[in-house]
Amino acid sequence: MPHPADAIDVIAPNFKARMSGVTSTVFRLVPIQARTMRVATCGPNIPEGIPQIPARALWSMSRRRRVWHARRNNEMLAGIALKRLMGKDLKLLFTSAAQRDHKPLTKWMIRQMDRVVATSARSAAFLEVPSQVIHHGIDADRFAPVADKGALREDLGLPRDKLLVGCFGRIRPQKGNDLFTDMMLRLLPERPDVVAVMMGGVTDQFRDFHAGLVQKVKGAGLEERFLFLPEDPHWDVSRWFKALDLYVAPQRWEGFGLTPLEAMACGVPVVATRAGAFEELVQDGRTGRLVDVEDAEAMQAATARLLDDPDLRAAWSANARAHAEGHCRIEQEAEALCEIYRALLDEA
Repeated sequence: MPHPADAIDVIAPNFKARMSGVTSTVFRLVPIQARTMRVATCGPNIPEGIPQIPARALWSMSRRRRVWHARRNNEMLAGIALKRLMGKDLKLLFTSAAQRDHKPLTKWMIRQMDRVVATSARSAAFLEVPSQVIHHGIDADRFAPVADKGALREDLGLPRDKLLVGCFGRIRPQKGNDLFTDMMLRLLPERPDVVAVMMGGVTDQFRDFHAGLVQKVKGAGLEERFLFLPEDPHWDVSRWFKALDLYVAPQRWEGFGLTPLEAMACGVPVVATRAGAFEELVQDGRTGRLVDVEDAEAMQAATARLLDDPDLRAAWSANARAHAEGHCRIEQEAEALCEIYRALLDEA
């Protein structure tokens, strides 16, 4: 859906060609924001249906006021160049998700921004400039409980009448897939009604890591009750979350981490480490249980309790859906950002 650059008030560039968490954020938010403001993205491989302008239009667009919303270093640098070298009247906004000390060049670029947003309180703590925390939201209409979970499981090729415990996302050490595997291999033998489901993409760098996990499961003789599934090819994992009874997020490190929120929106309670923004998303003792990073014993105890107590699972399931629907919708994230856009456009 190409637009003339001069018809756009807010440009949210996406300069990465392959799919990533940041790319997904841009692709989800821009169409929603475009309902009420003239917002478009710009970059390679943007799907049809998402408001966009061609990259070549950036240099020739008129010099009237616009907002440039960057989420990566190269996008910040491009905004600074357009403003300083090309004389464009841009108000620069940066969203920071990083939970680490920034390098000197990044710090300098952040200081050139007119406003800064952090995706969590933890990421805001690493910034040396004032910032506003705006959490990511999810599509609570798409990520929602399903009426007939058994039929959905049959459609997905999953066991219809088992307790399904999921762990989704890229397979790599920082995601804690090995922690999940080791825990489930301890829990499964005494719980014949439980099946573990690990789903996610594997890059070449982590082929051996993934193969080691598969071999562990085979060595335990539990391949029929520990399923390794490939990444969903349609970039829509909502159906898989809806099929679960419990979700585990065992991350060692995470920038933000949407998966616990997506699970909760589907009425699935979670066990999550205190990584990323999980502490700000999961209501400990109401929608799930938080444990320290790499605390295998606490993770196992929390998971076992939820597996063994159907009443607790049902209560936390209801709490999880209500919390996600009321406080974590993507429309709320979109509107909070639009408020900043309007303020920047109106500044003298």
